[in-house]
Amino acid sequence: MSGELVFVDETKARDYLVVAVAIATSDIRAARSVIRQLTLPGQPRLHMKKENESRKRQILDGIVRLQPSVTVYRGDALLRTDLARRERCLRALVADCVRDQRGALLLERDETIVSRDRQWLIEASRDAGAPGFSYRHESASSEPLLAIPDALAWAWARGGDWRRRCTGLITGIVDA
Repeated sequence: MSGELVFVDETKARDYLVVAVAIATSDIRAARSVIRQLTLPGQPRLHMKKENESRKRQILDGIVRLQPSVTVYRGDALLRTDLARRERCLRALVADCVRDQRGALLLERDETIVSRDRQWLIEASRDAGAPGFSYRHESASSEPLLAIPDALAWAWARGGDWRRRCTGLITGIVDA
């Protein structure tokens, strides 16, 4: 596998989106440093919903300077549930990661769906011909780089100037 990690988060605002951010392993330390510098004293993590407008701009500007490679997976609106959309997006993400020889996935932990995710990721890895494909769930407070897909998912879903700020990072939009 390549020297990249792929950080993953979702948003259910408007469309169902899964945002995957690939960062070269050689850039991980510097990227974590940038995110930690953007995190205010006493703040356990960055989370766009909780930030004011100027902080949101500052956070997005910091992320843009990192120049990660970002793919947005849009869940099919015709699917009946967010779980079905998530499954479809994760399966497409794993297939793309295997095809592009990307490294491990790090997904933001949501205890209510971890067991389902594991099942889908195992099946998707097997279907993609890479049964040993690596993934793990982490809390955003323990992995600062999960703030990046959170921020980009938020900005993309908000649209307008927020989306424009991150458009240059988007290397692909996949309808899943």
